[in-house]
Amino acid sequence: MRACIQQRFHQLPHTRFSFLHPPRIHAYTVANVENPSAPSREDYAYANVFLWNTMIRKQAENGDITRDPPLLYYIQGLRTGLRPNGQTFMYLLKALVCGKNVNEGEEVHASVVRTGFASSEFVSGALLGFYVANGFIGQARQVFDEMPQPGLVLWTLMVLAYVCLTLPGEALKLFRTMRRVGVMPDMVAVATVVSASGLLGDLGVAKTIHCFIEKSGVEVDAFVSSTLINTYGECGSLTDAYRFSLETAMKNTVVWNTMIHQSLEHNNLELGKQLFDSMPERDVASWNSMIRGFANVGQYEEALALFHDMEISVFRPNTLTLLSTLCACASHGALEAGAWIHSYVNNNDLNRDGSLDSSLIDMYSKCGDIAKAIQIFEESPRRDLFTWTSIICGLEMHGHGKKALCYFS
Repeated sequence: MRACIQQRFHQLPHTRFSFLHPPRIHAYTVANVENPSAPSREDYAYANVFLWNTMIRKQAENGDITRDPPLLYYIQGLRTGLRPNGQTFMYLLKALVCGKNVNEGEEVHASVVRTGFASSEFVSGALLGFYVANGFIGQARQVFDEMPQPGLVLWTLMVLAYVCLTLPGEALKLFRTMRRVGVMPDMVAVATVVSASGLLGDLGVAKTIHCFIEKSGVEVDAFVSSTLINTYGECGSLTDAYRFSLETAMKNTVVWNTMIHQSLEHNNLELGKQLFDSMPERDVASWNSMIRGFANVGQYEEALALFHDMEISVFRPNTLTLLSTLCACASHGALEAGAWIHSYVNNNDLNRDGSLDSSLIDMYSKCGDIAKAIQIFEESPRRDLFTWTSIICGLEMHGHGKKALCYFS
């Protein structure tokens, strides 16, 4: 890897880094002697580090790290005498996460240790994030363990890392250690460990965490509230989820939507509809949840009626709305309603990328208009696995086996 980097380094046009060259800095120093009011050498060195960091940051933002790998920019800066700061490493690691360059990330990790930035919580957090993004939880934990006194941010990041990699047991174990050493969690840490108990699916653990939140005095915002509702639902207790939703003082649209979602997940459509009707404010997600909920339990007329109610409200259907509604039309054999929705899609330019084509093909096929389904397939700008599957199944459904085989081959 190092040899590869060195080879690419010599291929880079060095004019890109002319502002970093020592002769320029020397010229600035001479100018400073002649004019005491001019910026000092330290000022120019700081400016150069800022530009250096900016180049690396731009690579991370652009996502194009194959043509000009960020590590090459880093090496060039070192060769011109620049000293990295914490931002250098944070931008560099962010750029390397985009490209999944694990070996180069380890090179940067070594450089972090050599330059003394391993004790920086922000740099260590960036390193931890880099390893987690690439699935190396062991290396991430090593970074955490090497911090002499990790702060709340690093503790939370490590717990979140275990949650992201679906290791809820380890997340809860680390949280208990965090409390044992006297680190008090904030709202973010609390929401993270609540998510861990949801992944574990243990109602007893979820209630224990909830009890801790109430006794600790940690502020419960809408994010924590919705996470708790979701966790109780994932642990199989809609009753506890609903009880908490009634008790919580922080109840915004997200909290309402979370409770509606859990009601529908537990096939309690009556409760979901009751909550939907009681909402002080709705958003697109509220409508989508209810339309999908009715469609999932086979109440297609209600799903279509809700779609029409939404269409005349202040909210406009989005792709998720249309997918659920087309599914309801297909299952209900509602060709007229499906054709109206198709017309609505075209009139409002909602299928420019062809993402609805497979659902439209499926709807027309199941509603008996295979000719229209074929037309949509032939005109589709994107023929992916879903559109191919929809048209082949549709043709087979209508007894066009030979044509289906023709498409398949």
